[in-house]
Amino acid sequence: MNPATALATVLVDELLRCGMTDAVLAPGSRSAPLALALHAAAEDERLRLHVRIDERSASFLALGLAKRSARPVALVCTSGTAAANFHPAVIEAHESAVPLIVLTADRPPELRDTGANQTIDQVKLYGSAVRWTCEVGVPEDRPGMVAYWRSMISRAWAVSREPDPGPVHLNVAFREPLIPDGDETWCEALDGDATGAWTKVRAATPGSVLHVPPTRRGVLVVGDGAANVKRYVAAASMAGWPVLSEPNGNARYGDHALSSHHFLLGVPEFVERTRPEVVVTLGKPGLSRPLLSLLRHAEEHIVVSPTLTRWPDPVRSATQVAQEAEIPVVSGDGAWLRTWRTADLAARAAVDEVLDSTDEVTEPRLARDLVAGLPGGSLLFTAASMPIRDLDQVMRPRRGIRIMANRGASGIDGLVSSAMGAALAHNGRSYALLGDLAFLHDQNGLVLGLRDHRPDLAIVVVNNEGGGIFSLLPQASLKDDPFERVFGTPHRVDLSYLAAAHGLPYTRLESASNLSKAVAGEGLRIIEARTDREANAALHGRMRQAAHNAVRTVLAE
Repeated sequence: MNPATALATVLVDELLRCGMTDAVLAPGSRSAPLALALHAAAEDERLRLHVRIDERSASFLALGLAKRSARPVALVCTSGTAAANFHPAVIEAHESAVPLIVLTADRPPELRDTGANQTIDQVKLYGSAVRWTCEVGVPEDRPGMVAYWRSMISRAWAVSREPDPGPVHLNVAFREPLIPDGDETWCEALDGDATGAWTKVRAATPGSVLHVPPTRRGVLVVGDGAANVKRYVAAASMAGWPVLSEPNGNARYGDHALSSHHFLLGVPEFVERTRPEVVVTLGKPGLSRPLLSLLRHAEEHIVVSPTLTRWPDPVRSATQVAQEAEIPVVSGDGAWLRTWRTADLAARAAVDEVLDSTDEVTEPRLARDLVAGLPGGSLLFTAASMPIRDLDQVMRPRRGIRIMANRGASGIDGLVSSAMGAALAHNGRSYALLGDLAFLHDQNGLVLGLRDHRPDLAIVVVNNEGGGIFSLLPQASLKDDPFERVFGTPHRVDLSYLAAAHGLPYTRLESASNLSKAVAGEGLRIIEARTDREANAALHGRMRQAAHNAVRTVLAE
């Protein structure tokens, strides 16, 4: 099956599973895959297809259908000015809160801005007149496309409805061939869930609480920006579920919180033995690939999100989305939880043994010991790259602190200033853990006016002379040149002189055991911890191997 036909088949099928009953088509060439998929569905009496030769008339016909039925109607056209003729109806739908799914066919990116026939800029064509717009991208014959297409359509359907109905725009680029080629094979199954939409979204109505299926084999995952954390951690504890919280999820506390899930989920035997029946996610996870793999393969993945127009689902595995969920208490033994906790304790002990084998300053030990030694009520602001990942792998559960990171876009920008702002708003001691490049990128954040408020903030800078995270990525297999020049990027900046230039106290951390003394003090101050990138990569390898061996030993007992 050619990619254009596969994409169109899946898009139409998912719309039907969501509940679409009517579609309006303005004919054209580039939209042929969608037109044929809609025609096939109409022939099978799965929907009513309405064809109009004028795009403006077609769009207002769809508007009338959706306005009276209060159900989203699909509206399809070809590329170029055909899509522009939908604009008046899209504006009316926006202003009168009418749900429309606008599907505009488009030429592939390589034809844009070349003078190619019937090719205009259709990206965000309708501006602010739509509730959501998505550049779907050119379909490819590779695994993962079906999950993307179906989750995208079910999201579009949900966004067009409650709680603020209106139009959504999906711009679909097709390469030729545009008609079926007689080959029905594809690299993965095109089918969705026979029971309905790929992602079922609970309407935002008062008292609309999703009741999680009762099970002891559940897992609570907490990522960045999670809301109502204490409530869900308490519920998971009552249900006997392990809690897998990223540091900035601020749910890594209590008897059910784990500290080594990154390593546990990297052991295939453990994953197979402890495969959950349901996973409930709060916030946006994304620090650990093994954790994302758990979500990707979850039988039931429930995303709890304050908003039903944007919810975090990075691997597109969400089966249900709700603003609130109730985790029921289930009677029975605690074997499920004991397996997780026993393996977690073994992995943690193995990692600690590796880290404590020397008093040399290392990045994972620095992260572990810093967060463990913070006074109660402290704030820790971390960089979004390696520091937060080190914390994720080695931070032990503890209460009484708050961890923050700019993980919305995970950029390197403005981290010194963000840490200062958070410290100024925080009622308590504040600390920051930054890499050298992140620190240097925002060194102007250290420039304070004579009358500006000065935060009580200890900035701990891990200086590994460049981009340390790249030494843990596939780029590290490259030779010294080009690796050092384009990834390692050593800077040769003496941070002690930089601190002196700003008149700030500076301390060099000489040994791991001297950390508490180094960070002691008041006011704005800088603590530098120098490490080696290659040695750090080797240490992470030893940590991983030790943890995996410990988990396998537990499984063998």
